[in-house]
Amino acid sequence: MERLLLLLVVGGGVLAADQFSKALALSHLSRVYSLKVIDGFFSLTLVLNPGVAFGFFSHSPAAWKAAALLLLSGVTVVVLLWYYFCCHGLTRLARVAFSLVVGGALGNMLDRFRFAKVVDFLDFYWRSYHWPAFNLADAAITVGVVLLLFDVLQQNRKNDGGAPFPPLTS
Repeated sequence: MERLLLLLVVGGGVLAADQFSKALALSHLSRVYSLKVIDGFFSLTLVLNPGVAFGFFSHSPAAWKAAALLLLSGVTVVVLLWYYFCCHGLTRLARVAFSLVVGGALGNMLDRFRFAKVVDFLDFYWRSYHWPAFNLADAAITVGVVLLLFDVLQQNRKNDGGAPFPPLTS
């Protein structure tokens, strides 16, 4: 029950915050206008990304791309949820990390289903270098992966180089 509650609170919170922020971006930002928040560093810029993270595959043929990316996202979420519920040796940090990734993946998956694109709007830059625009779902996925890697490293240190992931139990 605790696992489900954690997943619903963290993953559901990420999904809700992501979709709310994207709705605000879609209703208040124009595709031709960028709102400078911190001059020379951060703007809110609406980008409809037909690709994946950092715009990869954004120039691939559209006919197969939307369906393939939606399917890949769905399979990823199912695998993560299966591991989350079947692996009883996960630490609380690992469960939080998985919940962040699942919530973020569902947020971007919902965009792909609704728009065949992902709504990005967070634009960090320094002088002429722009980091690819992203959204809260992307940030949650990134933080979740970093936390999971940190947890794996911590568990390896505790186990003196043991297996990186706890064994699955049915």
